[in-house]
Amino acid sequence: MPTYDKLSLFIFIDAFGWDILNGVNFFESELPHRRRLRSVLGYSSTAVPSILTGRYPAEHGHFSFYYYDPVNSPFKWLKPLRLTPDFLASRARVRNRISQYLKRIYGYTGYFQIYSMPFKYIHLFDYCEKKSIFAPDGIINGDNIFTKLELADVDYHVSDWRASEERNFASVCSAVESRSIEWAFFYNADLDGILHIHGAGSMESLTRIGLYRKRLGELFDIVRRNYRESDIYVFSDHGMANTTEHHELWRDVEKLGFRFGRDYAAVYDSTMARFWFFNQDARAAVTRLLNSKTYGRILGEEELKELKAWFPDGKYGELFFMLQEKHLIVPSFMVRKPIKGMHGYHPDAASSYAMIMSNRPLPDSVKAITDIYGLMVQPLVGRDCCKGRTA
Repeated sequence: MPTYDKLSLFIFIDAFGWDILNGVNFFESELPHRRRLRSVLGYSSTAVPSILTGRYPAEHGHFSFYYYDPVNSPFKWLKPLRLTPDFLASRARVRNRISQYLKRIYGYTGYFQIYSMPFKYIHLFDYCEKKSIFAPDGIINGDNIFTKLELADVDYHVSDWRASEERNFASVCSAVESRSIEWAFFYNADLDGILHIHGAGSMESLTRIGLYRKRLGELFDIVRRNYRESDIYVFSDHGMANTTEHHELWRDVEKLGFRFGRDYAAVYDSTMARFWFFNQDARAAVTRLLNSKTYGRILGEEELKELKAWFPDGKYGELFFMLQEKHLIVPSFMVRKPIKGMHGYHPDAASSYAMIMSNRPLPDSVKAITDIYGLMVQPLVGRDCCKGRTA
């Protein structure tokens, strides 16, 4: 097994946004080169594929998890679950068990969760992340950085996103200690969940950031002891806003009297509602309702194209309604009760911006999370997988 003198280390911390970074002391001397990054429209299901491919949702094909497709829905046989009493259907433990069962029987390797998707509607929808986006074949359209690493025959390490942060920390430390890798992706997801539950600025979130400071300090020491040279990048996919206002948009739409599945269909994400229409009366009535809401707005075709989140076939929705920062749809298909922190607002909302920090000067071209891909692929330039391409 070869050993290496140089390491390219990429450390991902989910939801560690630019605003959050500016409120804490985090490796100012070790990682002095830092910058605010524009994220993409959507959630981590959109942002992480954008980091791993350097492309936007309209290009890589990943957006919000659920989309209307009753013909190809793998959940048709779950229709009888609509009769499940609400006191059971609403329990997180019950839904987690069902999610794990479905993941096994379908062989899904990607992140899969039914969240609060209503059982009476789930048979009308399909799910986009059936494969692990960290696998070389995990992207709907095109390849990702791991495809490139495999083609270039690079000895690399990537965290197991299914494993605990403790286990992934031990794993990357062991790989670095062995000097058997020249490229590493270290995945940390727990801060996102803590921010959802406790909010930005909470003692719980600051404690987790303190733990990251301790762990990364130990990792950096191991890197220095074992590699002559290292390029280190720490980055995120988006930030987090503390929520202050909650809206029953789902129920307001139902009061219009149209039938879900016959006149229209919708997915109520936490900060965004997406609609499909099957007659003009439903379209007109829902559009009027949404235009009357002061806490959000409809995203037009031109804006969606500018955000590179326009899907001409309407796969992820024909009409997108985006909430203002700090506002939340409750109940939604994601959560049934209010939570303290949320992301998935417009990329230009203050809390949406991601961050990057490094021990190396950052190119002026690195302005968005999609530009992280260029940094990840840079060590591969000149190898067979990247001939004719520059970062």
